[in-house]
Amino acid sequence: MNHNLVYYGNKTLSSVAERVENIDDSIISLIKDMCDVLTKVGGLGLAAPQVDEGKRIVVAAPDNEKGAKIILINPEIKKFSDSLEEMEEGCLSVPDIFTEVKRPAEIIVKGVTPEGKEIEFEASGLTARIFQHEIDHLNGILFIDRIEKYIREEFRSDLKRIKKLSRKKH
Repeated sequence: MNHNLVYYGNKTLSSVAERVENIDDSIISLIKDMCDVLTKVGGLGLAAPQVDEGKRIVVAAPDNEKGAKIILINPEIKKFSDSLEEMEEGCLSVPDIFTEVKRPAEIIVKGVTPEGKEIEFEASGLTARIFQHEIDHLNGILFIDRIEKYIREEFRSDLKRIKKLSRKKH
């Protein structure tokens, strides 16, 4: 495994990831590493920027005990429901911070599988939340960017600590 998790403060996390134009061995290798990292840390989803790669790739594991993963290259949300749901979110790249985030309850996601097949599906509940969170990463947005300023202010000292952690890793 050549990739490791990066943390809040890392430049790749705040940058817009590039589209994948060609699914070659390096992309397949990156996907394998992402799956390994996700399994190792026990998360529900991982975007390539979280392993310091500015590529539009997402790995989701909504049933993280079962090991089945949904892997999408160049994912995009085609439609958001009007109904919103508030749910607690956290992030592997922003460890130990959890807070309520309001997001659309249902979405339609489109993307390409590692085999090059274009797919589109409806997602709701936890799966919809995971894809919205991970696609945000591809656009340089963290879940803490989606919360009220006064709530984010409460996490300021934790965020400073995580930023230091990010600098130590590099």
